[in-house]
Amino acid sequence: MVSIKAEKREIQGKNTRHLREKGKIPAVIYGAGKENVLLELELKDFERVFRQAGESSLVELEIGSDKRNVLIHEVARDPIKDKPLHIDFLEVRMDKPIKAEVALEYVGESPAVKNFGGILVKVAHKIEIEALPKDLPHEMTVRDLKLPSGVKALTELEEIIVIVEAPRTEEELKAEEETAPALALDQIEVTGGKKKEKEGEIEEGVELEKPVKAEKPEKKEKKS
Repeated sequence: MVSIKAEKREIQGKNTRHLREKGKIPAVIYGAGKENVLLELELKDFERVFRQAGESSLVELEIGSDKRNVLIHEVARDPIKDKPLHIDFLEVRMDKPIKAEVALEYVGESPAVKNFGGILVKVAHKIEIEALPKDLPHEMTVRDLKLPSGVKALTELEEIIVIVEAPRTEEELKAEEETAPALALDQIEVTGGKKKEKEGEIEEGVELEKPVKAEKPEKKEKKS
């Protein structure tokens, strides 16, 4: 089991940005019938552990002299930089089965792909399982889905995991090209230019419509 060190924190809310500036990340631990505890830990340490454990393997969280068995339950990330912003740790009881999603790893080459040139289509990428925390696998290999000891599948075993599509012949590909709808150049009518808001430019090859100047109505002579 991998382990990671953390410290209790007092900083909350918007002030947590100061932690990130120092290379740390705010976190919280909850579960197992205990009160929530606010934490902070080194970002580089978390990224190392997350690469090894992911969201389904057990992690030992060290808070001073206190050691707890947790799962990395949720990772909030920056939508642009994809860097972790906040971590949720879920404390688990070692004697109670828990549910988790485990990533599926596809290994080897399908005979249908190797011998006949078929196209492998991965339908499922995760499977939901139930097991004691110590039995949770980091990932599972698709080999007729032989589950590890102590692991129960919650996903229907009849559910399609992967399919192999037959390769298309040259005649089929040619037929698709011939039936695909195409527009001739003389069918395309450009009525106006589209301004690129981000770049502040006008798209090349598009002519803007000239604004129409409203004419003033003629004054009618008043008859006496």
